[in-house]
Amino acid sequence: MIDFEHVSKQYKHNAKPALEDVNFHVDDGEFVFLLGHSGAGKSTLLKLILREETPTEGRVIYDGQDIAKLPLTKLKPIRRQLQMIFQDPYGSLDPRQSAYSILKEAIQCDRKQRTKAELDARVNELLKLVELDDYMSDRYPHEMSGGQRQRLGIARALACNPKLIVCDEPVSALDVSIQAQIINLFAALQKKLGLTYIFVAHDLAVVRHIADRIAVMYLGHIVELMDAEDLFRNSLHPYTVALLSAVPTTDYYAEKKRTRIVLKGEVPSPLRAPKGCPFHPRCEYATEECRSVMPPLQDVGGGHCVA
Repeated sequence: MIDFEHVSKQYKHNAKPALEDVNFHVDDGEFVFLLGHSGAGKSTLLKLILREETPTEGRVIYDGQDIAKLPLTKLKPIRRQLQMIFQDPYGSLDPRQSAYSILKEAIQCDRKQRTKAELDARVNELLKLVELDDYMSDRYPHEMSGGQRQRLGIARALACNPKLIVCDEPVSALDVSIQAQIINLFAALQKKLGLTYIFVAHDLAVVRHIADRIAVMYLGHIVELMDAEDLFRNSLHPYTVALLSAVPTTDYYAEKKRTRIVLKGEVPSPLRAPKGCPFHPRCEYATEECRSVMPPLQDVGGGHCVA
């Protein structure tokens, strides 16, 4: 469905690219997670998919077309197929619009003529899809809880009948108990509507629950790409292994057995990015070659790729 071919994105002339030579694809019906530190390039990758940004180099192929080069007239119908769910469920909704008005606006973006009865039926259908009662259509965002607002944001994304939904940390602003409900809703909608997701998250427990594949990013590069189960069973990149060692556990005996890996130093500034592998200043296995050459992403079997 989406294919990144040697994609780079540079915001400032002298700075390190936010994305550098990324090769990555998402198949129809997949649930793909992007993991990594703040500034790794996850949100930039999402913006390129939505054509909020255009790549400095490379191609972003959606359904056989390079969306970075499409004129706006041809991009509009494609944009209805690519929807986004935002991190802040309050800031992403217009406080002056009721839920009905928010959904009505999204439904009518295709400019087809609909009667009042048809609009009412579609709004109620969308509310039901996200497990909200019909009476919520008259409420404004400030009259809803955080979980209800995020459900409304999901309903708005579904109003355009999308094929692909990109989610930029859509549960991080919610209570833990509500996070689980929203994650289960994402999984149920995928099964019911055949959706494809690209999901940015930091909670590895969430990843294990619903992901098909994981892409681990570090300073603009994808350093490991694998099936979700491989993340916990067979992680190979030193950065991925360090991430896993930091995941909290309530199992006392498992905690006693595992080794906590504390990475030295800080994530380098993009203005002073290291040459070669971007992880080498913090990696205990770094060699002289790592300091000069960026290791390519190589398939080590079963679709598991590691730099």
